Amino acid sequence: MSSPESKGFKQLTIDRSLPEAIYIQIADRIISAIKDGSLLPGTALPSTRQLSAELKVNRNTVVRAFEILSAEGWISTTERHGTVVSETLPLAVGSKRNRPLIADSEEIFRGGQIFIDDGIPDITRSPINELARAYRRVFKQKARWQIMNLSNKLGDLHFREALSGMLNRNRQMRTSAGQLCITRGSQMALFLTAHCLLKKDDVILVENPGFKPAWEAFRHAGARIIPVKVEPDGICVEDIERFAGRDSVKAVYLTPHHQYPTTVTLSLSKRLRLIELSNHYGFTIIEDDYDNEFHFGLRPVMPIAAYDEVQNYVYIGTFSKLIAPAIRIGYIYSSIDFIERVGELRRIMDMQGDNFMEQALLDLIDSGELRRHQKRMAEVYRKKRDFFASMLEKHLHEKVKYNIPTGGLAFWLVPTNDKIDLYKVREQANKSFVHFYTPDRFSFSEPVCGIRLGYASLSDEDLEKGLSILGKYL
Repeated sequence: MSSPESKGFKQLTIDRSLPEAIYIQIADRIISAIKDGSLLPGTALPSTRQLSAELKVNRNTVVRAFEILSAEGWISTTERHGTVVSETLPLAVGSKRNRPLIADSEEIFRGGQIFIDDGIPDITRSPINELARAYRRVFKQKARWQIMNLSNKLGDLHFREALSGMLNRNRQMRTSAGQLCITRGSQMALFLTAHCLLKKDDVILVENPGFKPAWEAFRHAGARIIPVKVEPDGICVEDIERFAGRDSVKAVYLTPHHQYPTTVTLSLSKRLRLIELSNHYGFTIIEDDYDNEFHFGLRPVMPIAAYDEVQNYVYIGTFSKLIAPAIRIGYIYSSIDFIERVGELRRIMDMQGDNFMEQALLDLIDSGELRRHQKRMAEVYRKKRDFFASMLEKHLHEKVKYNIPTGGLAFWLVPTNDKIDLYKVREQANKSFVHFYTPDRFSFSEPVCGIRLGYASLSDEDLEKGLSILGKYL
């Protein structure tokens, strides 16, 4: 591993005369150092305390910079090595179908780049101080020595009881603590589900466009993946029926609340028909409810797993969208028998779990802070969504087609010119310091014609600037 005293940090400076926030300068300079090879993958970074002392800035400023770098995948933190440059960086090269998520031009990584992500929350508004206080309270508990012991294979019982109550109140579900397994994020939940449900050559149907990391988990379990098109009211249930009648389908994976990436909501008629097909053919519905917390209508759509009629279901959720991407706490809800199998596999993968984070989140749930944060942010995001829509109308009028989403943190845009090369548009936008994800991030084989743009994490100023530049090249 490289030394922390790399030239990337010797050259890291900030300019207080610039209007750009200090934490943004720090993040951008570190990205530049990674890009030009001054900081190599695996390089250990100085602690936030050390770096703040070297730069003569408040430690919280460095913490915010590191949060941005972590959220965008540039750095990672482990218990053994501390904070290091990520081994897997978004800097690959390839064919048109697999073009890099970040362009090769070195100059675009200087300060001022606008990265329109695919829907991460505004981490500057995360309840970090409240979470930190909860952490301290956990350590001060008289029974803190008990937390140091190996945890339950399903996660802390009291946390699961609180989570169960929250799901039952907010999502009209009928869960119990014994039907929940806590995981380190939704990707671990998908991996556990795949390996407890699927075996080699089992058929699983997935949405296309859809969520590629889930497909990777299913492939790792040996499953055969068949893509199903997404319509304006969600996945094509007629195709599911056709495949289920022809093949021995083991499972269907979908994101029905706000489909990833198109944001459409699965209609009630399709939900009911999907449940009928699942019960008839015996396949399991894997429901990934990744952003249920933020909706702007009268109330959220009830999850498929909340219907009394559904017999074969696995429901996956996470706290990452509610708090921050770095909060790696997810969960699985299913039958007690299936959760027991998941728990046994989780014990092999992760014997300890994250007791302290579970206890800290339990504190936020019990105190009502998590609910207050959700309520505050729902209003913040509703206003940002409306502002984003107004900027689309201003800068991309008649250049893209879109629906204003009823919830979630992103828009799905389809160019009115279906022959346009979105990879070329991205390359041109990069030269003006604007970056977005291209369709290969969501497509099963041939790239779909559409882009997903998140609006939650950027300022109004950056959103307008980014969309005006995007509109220029579209």
